Amino acid sequence: MIRWLLGLELIDGWVLPGFGILIVALLVVVTGMKPRHPVRVAIGAASGAAIAVALVVTSDALDMFDVPIPAQAVIWATVGLTAAGAGIASLWGGPWWRTALAGILILASVVWGALGVNRTFGITHTLAAIIGVQALSPVALPTATPSPSSTTSPPYETWVAPAGMRAKGVVGALAGANRIPSPGFAARDAAVYLPPAALVAHPPRLPLIVFMMGQPGSPDPTALAKVLDAFAAAHHGLAPIAIVADQLASPVLDPACHDSTTYGAVSTYFNIEIPAYARTHLNIIDDSASWVIGGYSNGGACALLWGSQHPEIWGNVLDVSGNEFPGSEAVGSTIAKVFAGDRAAFEAAKPAAVMAANAGRYDGHTAVFTSGGDDTRYGPGLRANAEAASAAGFTVEFETVPGAGHIGPALDGGLALAIPALGTAVGLSPP
Repeated sequence: MIRWLLGLELIDGWVLPGFGILIVALLVVVTGMKPRHPVRVAIGAASGAAIAVALVVTSDALDMFDVPIPAQAVIWATVGLTAAGAGIASLWGGPWWRTALAGILILASVVWGALGVNRTFGITHTLAAIIGVQALSPVALPTATPSPSSTTSPPYETWVAPAGMRAKGVVGALAGANRIPSPGFAARDAAVYLPPAALVAHPPRLPLIVFMMGQPGSPDPTALAKVLDAFAAAHHGLAPIAIVADQLASPVLDPACHDSTTYGAVSTYFNIEIPAYARTHLNIIDDSASWVIGGYSNGGACALLWGSQHPEIWGNVLDVSGNEFPGSEAVGSTIAKVFAGDRAAFEAAKPAAVMAANAGRYDGHTAVFTSGGDDTRYGPGLRANAEAASAAGFTVEFETVPGAGHIGPALDGGLALAIPALGTAVGLSPP
């Protein structure tokens, strides 16, 4: 029951409209039945709206969300607290049952407004993702197939989809016996996406994507799996196998993509433990040219850094609206906690500096950058990194998501633009 509740789809499912219907019904009953108190209800509703506006103004002033609060989120918050205010005004002056219904109205309205704001941001699809836990059921991994002894043709040239292959892939937690070891780093359980071609009786070996979400965030595969399913539907079930892993350890922490005594061995986890696990547990092509390290926002910064530091592991990079460098939102704290006060080490570890120092090592490596067209905070740094990657020798593709900022539409739109380009790079579609 708890897993079901944590895994409910909050953005695209029935929960939000269901709460809306409940609130309308409660408003009609609570405010419409005698004895009526229209003036008091109006004052309560107006007060709720005023509180919503004050909260938005304060949140923007304190930069609590790291991005300007979208207008739609303001509307959701205002409508939700307006209904809650009407409920508060109806708590007394009537029969007991109306007081009880008013209490339900208050709670439902606050939840509905919060869900609406969450929908506007469009990133956290489940309650589990909001609170930063892994609630997916563990997944049974297909039996490993023998690794070819010699280089083979790209999968798109040889693959023939068998009859009865499922239309969509599956997602699940890499937990229990299938958990990825993370010595020295308190990683939350990763998630895995297996495309349709990986689920047949004799699956082909496929490319690998290791992906990270933003901060705050959790290893939630929802957005990536949706785009990979669309890619698979257009390519006879072929898509990369994806691991969505945790680079934070907690929604409120930012290890800044580096091993440190403060946060643990996050870089070791991603660049040693996850590759070793993938080779032994997944039917993947064991070739850096078929591997992608990717991420969104905070995760995008880590992806670019690690793809730059370890071109022998990661043949391709996917940076969706990434920070210009790890720790960019709290430079002083990052230098103190991650680099033990060594500013020079911090500067040398920025992706642009790493790429410049390793120029010439990226021949044949593809880096795809995507940015929201309206992302004025992170977009300029992302474009600067794309230029640095090109100068260092990456084959670079930069895509812009029109009208998107730094929230859900930039993530979904960026992935939809990037995955086809990477599909060509890793051999799942012709050039």
